[in-house]
Amino acid sequence: MPNLLINEQSPYLLQHAHNPVDWYPWGDAAFERARMENKPVFLSVGYATCHWCHVMAHESFEDAETAEALNRNFVCIKVDREERPDIDAVYMAACHLVTGSGGWPLTVMMTPDRKPFFAGTYIPKHSTAGRLGLIDLCARVNDLWTRSPDRVIESAQEVVSHLGSAFAFEPHADATPERAVIDAAAAGAAQRYDAQFGGFDGAPKFPSAHRLLFLMQVFKRTGDRKLLDMVSHTLVAMRQGGIWDHVGFGFHRYATDRQWLLPHFEKMLYDQAMLALAYLAAWGSTREPLFDQTAREIFTYVLRDMTDPAGGFYTAEDADSEGEEGKFYLWSSSEFERLAAEDADDIPWPQIFRLESDGNFFDEATRRKTGTNILHMTRSWSQWAKQLNVSQETLERRWEDLRNRLFTRRVGRVPPLRDDKILTDLNGLMIAALAEGARVLERSEYLDAAGRAADFVLEHMTDERGGLRHRLRNGQVAIPATANDYAFFIDGLLGLSRASGDRHWADAAVRLQRQMDAAFWDREQGGYHLTDTAAEELPVRPKEVYDGAIPSANAVALHNLIGLSRLTSEDTWLSQAGRLIQAFGGSVRKQPSAYLHTLAGWESLSANPPRQPTSNGSTN
Repeated sequence: MPNLLINEQSPYLLQHAHNPVDWYPWGDAAFERARMENKPVFLSVGYATCHWCHVMAHESFEDAETAEALNRNFVCIKVDREERPDIDAVYMAACHLVTGSGGWPLTVMMTPDRKPFFAGTYIPKHSTAGRLGLIDLCARVNDLWTRSPDRVIESAQEVVSHLGSAFAFEPHADATPERAVIDAAAAGAAQRYDAQFGGFDGAPKFPSAHRLLFLMQVFKRTGDRKLLDMVSHTLVAMRQGGIWDHVGFGFHRYATDRQWLLPHFEKMLYDQAMLALAYLAAWGSTREPLFDQTAREIFTYVLRDMTDPAGGFYTAEDADSEGEEGKFYLWSSSEFERLAAEDADDIPWPQIFRLESDGNFFDEATRRKTGTNILHMTRSWSQWAKQLNVSQETLERRWEDLRNRLFTRRVGRVPPLRDDKILTDLNGLMIAALAEGARVLERSEYLDAAGRAADFVLEHMTDERGGLRHRLRNGQVAIPATANDYAFFIDGLLGLSRASGDRHWADAAVRLQRQMDAAFWDREQGGYHLTDTAAEELPVRPKEVYDGAIPSANAVALHNLIGLSRLTSEDTWLSQAGRLIQAFGGSVRKQPSAYLHTLAGWESLSANPPRQPTSNGSTN
């Protein structure tokens, strides 16, 4: 029998609708049952294309023994983090407080009044040396809840008492951006640069497109060639690595190693948008053809595989197919060579893409070779053309012929799950990227696609007052918009206005910015809350400015306010930008490397500072 998730629209929740766990969606009914039965709440947060979410689901949530332990001791709630970023933000902050780290699946135990007392990420079914398994954890929590409930409640109160600090930021009186802070952040990023393989820090290695965009922005002002070289090296290394889908295009989520070889295979819409912007910016500064090509191929992938017929963009594609991570994307050397042999030429394709007879792909958990290969390159097409004594144009044309055959063969495989919900914030990101692609590359089809998506959101994802809604799937629009939805969609509208010159998009951006100011602005401390004043109760009201997988709503809003001021020549938008700088200025100055997209706004504004504001209230 299905559980209550069967009535939901989220692909992630529907994945769990037939679990033996008696899941509830987030809502009052679950917490009321927890109060009536005097049980703690077990909250599991993830998303449809998350590999480790699948692992925990297969081990525990689909398992009768584990489900019985969960059902006996808890009221269980499942949340799609992409549908409810507010819930995810609050309880992920609790996880960081309790454990010092975070990730998905997020596992939280809380009292019936929504106060967390335990938090973690992936938990195996059984205990291992030094690590408590889920079944034993259920028994231990039940024992504490039964014998010493005051201790559990006291622990929850302690977590909540510190939770507000996760969303508290130090202000600064000065609304004028300081270039010294910007330059310090660029220097800090340079110190973390991996000169051997590109990118920043060690494994796992994330694309971090906002970091690349920030460094290019600083390069334009300073002329510091080292910054551009770091960005260019990183973009080339990612494009040549296994994190890039050489057959079907698009970027996988991140690499598990320093070399960009072994990815987590999920493909996220937000990564495609952010990385397209990074490659476009790099092409503008270098005129490197590979960067232009990569941006165009990202758009090819999105418009082919991630676009709804009505115009909106889907959210993600899974890492797994047929129960195996990456199976859709991997090749045995024999299958690859059979397809390559159809050319009857002497191009050493297995050598170019570094295939091995026993495979080059390692299972992340066992670190053993699987017998399959992920295509990747360590040398450029020009280097190979020189070695093979053929023209680069000929070599790339022959690769395109083989790539098409590989793509046709791959289409016949069982594809990964596509998370086909349409989210306003991520659509805003993709609209902005396509609009920039249309402007920079002079491609009208990108402008048409961006305009169709924007029209789709404005027509189908708004309420009766014209305010935004967050999610649409199967024709059902739901979930109150967050500040992310407003900030990213306004960014997309401003990009459309710049690319098209159509005042219609600018007018929509102005209207939505005023709505965002009214609903989300913190009139006491400044900055934008993630949720509006009518949002349901959580232990704290989240406010974010850190850069994560995507920049925060506050960082994007700063760019939007600057863009609105230049578009309309109205000083009120610059004044609001100044208030935003003041609201987080102390925190940014203390740890600039954590706020690079905010600092990119500072960099943009430093040549045109706003007038000093007199209060924290919005004037718009």
